[in-house]
Amino acid sequence: MAKTKKAAPRKKTATAKKSAAKLPSKQDILNFLETAPAKSGKREIARAFGVKGADRITLKALLRDMADEGLIAGSRRKLTRPGTLPPVTVVEITGRDADGEFLARPATWDDEHGPAPRILMVESKQDQGPAAGIGDRVLARITALGPDADYPYQARTIKRLPRTTSRSLLGIFRALKDGRGVIDPIDKKQLKEWTVPRGATGEAENGELVRFEIARSARYGVPAARIVERLGNPEAQQSISLIALHAHGIPDVFPPAVVAEADAAKEVTLGRREDLRDIPLVTIDPADARDHDDAVWAEADPDAKNRGGWVVIVAIADVAHYVTPGGTLDKEARKRGNSVYFPDRVVPMLPERISNDLCSLKEDVPRPCLAVRMIFDKGGRKLGHRFFRALMRSAASLSYEQAQAAIDGRTDETTGPLLDTVLRPLWGAYASLVLSRTERGPLDLDLPERKILLDDKGRVRAVATPPRLDAHRLIEEFMIQANVAAAEALEAKRSPLIYRVHDAPSKEKLVALGEFLATIGMNLPKAGTLKPAQFNRILAETRATPTAELVGEVVLRSQSQAEYSPQNLGHFGLNLRRYAHFTSPIRRYADLIVHRALIRAFDLGAGALADKEMEELEEIAGAISDTERRAMAAERDTADRLIAAFLADRIGAEFSARVSGLVRTGLFVRLAETGADGFVPASGIGHEYFYHDEVRRALVGEDTGLAYQLGDQVEVRLVEAIPTAGALRFDMLSEGRQIGTKQGRQRPPAKGRGGKPRRSNAPRGKSRGGRPRR
Repeated sequence: MAKTKKAAPRKKTATAKKSAAKLPSKQDILNFLETAPAKSGKREIARAFGVKGADRITLKALLRDMADEGLIAGSRRKLTRPGTLPPVTVVEITGRDADGEFLARPATWDDEHGPAPRILMVESKQDQGPAAGIGDRVLARITALGPDADYPYQARTIKRLPRTTSRSLLGIFRALKDGRGVIDPIDKKQLKEWTVPRGATGEAENGELVRFEIARSARYGVPAARIVERLGNPEAQQSISLIALHAHGIPDVFPPAVVAEADAAKEVTLGRREDLRDIPLVTIDPADARDHDDAVWAEADPDAKNRGGWVVIVAIADVAHYVTPGGTLDKEARKRGNSVYFPDRVVPMLPERISNDLCSLKEDVPRPCLAVRMIFDKGGRKLGHRFFRALMRSAASLSYEQAQAAIDGRTDETTGPLLDTVLRPLWGAYASLVLSRTERGPLDLDLPERKILLDDKGRVRAVATPPRLDAHRLIEEFMIQANVAAAEALEAKRSPLIYRVHDAPSKEKLVALGEFLATIGMNLPKAGTLKPAQFNRILAETRATPTAELVGEVVLRSQSQAEYSPQNLGHFGLNLRRYAHFTSPIRRYADLIVHRALIRAFDLGAGALADKEMEELEEIAGAISDTERRAMAAERDTADRLIAAFLADRIGAEFSARVSGLVRTGLFVRLAETGADGFVPASGIGHEYFYHDEVRRALVGEDTGLAYQLGDQVEVRLVEAIPTAGALRFDMLSEGRQIGTKQGRQRPPAKGRGGKPRRSNAPRGKSRGGRPRR
């Protein structure tokens, strides 16, 4: 083996000798830590000051002395100057200042160093992810502003961190007589109470929603909570949605600058717009609607070449006229992404001056709109369309029930004069569109929607299931056609846009669906690409059977989730090749982007899509998909809390329910009376052990073979309700049933040690609240 030649040792230079001989002073070290990278320990200090050899021992002693004096803190790998922030750290956004700018505090802070410093957040080009909001934690680059500044620090976001712990740091404070307190959970997946020792309550009052941190009273002490922020009392404000707003970081107060820009907006005159004020367009909305952003009109096509055909106009509030790219209103709308609808409040995407006034198509008030004129043949096939800006005047603001009653022969003073000239033509056009819809064959999942009705104190007085009327279907079909026309028009102009996409079910979900259908004697076609019509055939074949609900649930869960994307994937559920959201720019930012794209593509004036926006469509689509999911989760959580509060005084009551989900530790049920979701732990089912048969979607008794299957109708007894978390726990009253011999591959119970089936039951007395992920 060849020998390698060792390099001769370097001779020390005069500079090196000097730097090694002189140790830094305490002040030198403090100055270094203020400007050093986030991770700076003994090694980094030694390297910075050229400390080598035996001098490292002396430096170590110096650092130990500084720690004893309280000048520095941390470990040997990460030292900091107490009471100061490192250049890069994690901060939590807590609110806004008077100018609407976000304020933050350090995610971790030792109260021995006084109150946590307030940090001014400034915009950063480095942050490429979804916009951060109140309640978010972000990794940020910190800059000290000095003692004379309004805020001691400013921060630029490097990236938003996953929202994994924020929900566990919120709870409802319950005061105890001895000065201590307890924090009740708001998260049904973490049903744990936290004790709050004396001096850590932050002056919180009983029933308040609080943000808290976990601390230990000593090195090995019991974890306790320390309240860091009071967020208001949901019960006192008659608004239980306050919990969801803070838990999900949804902004509910508009900054003054945003309100000022909205208040300064002026009403629109005709100008270059087409005049639709003599066309009797009408709005048809829920009876309690506060804003009206779409209006419709139809007439028989006078063109003799299109005998039996229809001309339809769908007019949408011209939000793009008021909310222009890059403006203060636009930035806030983009940050919010969409409006959020709770039973006790609406959190709008835009201030009321815009959403409920200037862009609300009020009856007999001139309002600007972006309209599409569509022509359909007698079979409901669209022959053409044209987009234009106009000024309209609504002939009437009708409710769904009011319009339907008129068509059914029960007119009133408003609908009577409109019946023959306005309403009958609308229903005539709708009848033709039904033909084309039937031919298209969208996914036909008839899922009831429940509505929570509140009393004047914000408490549930009833849960209703409004009837599904033809008036609902008419507006829905007109809006779908307008959305399709928008996507087609922009594609024809080769314009970028944000699509509403719904991908086909994944192969994994189709395999699972096929395995399940085999257990009830049905087959899922394997050849070629599946279409919604094939799912509809399965639903139709089981509609009159006891398995109808079960099959509907499983088919629903096999579907992908709709989202926004600048790439067209089509819309599987509607069975459409292209689809975009155009009809609700008051409450969805995606629709506003489509409006701007149409304005630019057809040269319709000011408010067009900006070049910068065209470059950011991927980012915008991802962000608004996130805010949509956030809103859905917050709305669902609030409904669960309201229903749990509604049922809290009915402990011991028995309910009819349907099995809505299954896990190894138990099953989820949905009550027939209210639609409330709750959990039945395996320990509350029976005296035997149950295993989860994933193929047949069932919990099966190990000894008897009796099972509870997804979709089964059962009777349950309420044993626990936690309103703050929206959690309900039940015991099972119904006996299981034999579900027959499997016809597909069945997974046996998982094996534990010694080859015995692993017990799937939750320990007796413990429960998990919540619902299955959809």
